[in-house]
Amino acid sequence: MKREFERYGLGSQRPLIGGLQLCGAVGVLAGLSQPWIGCAASAGLALMMLTGVGVRIKIKDSLLRMLPALFYMALNAYLSLAVF
Repeated sequence: MKREFERYGLGSQRPLIGGLQLCGAVGVLAGLSQPWIGCAASAGLALMMLTGVGVRIKIKDSLLRMLPALFYMALNAYLSLAVF
């Protein structure tokens, strides 16, 4: 995983990104009892995945390598919008 972050040019931001993903996961779980928290957390995760897709486009990854980020972006966007 460390090598992948180096390939993206984000090696120094790995702890920050991991922490944000962990907070997002906890927020989605908290959304089971407080829907607005889950909505905000899933919207943040969708935005993070959108940025991830942008990074993969910038480094010219194939569509196959972009699919997980696209899937999780769509899933989190759906979760965020499903609350409304």
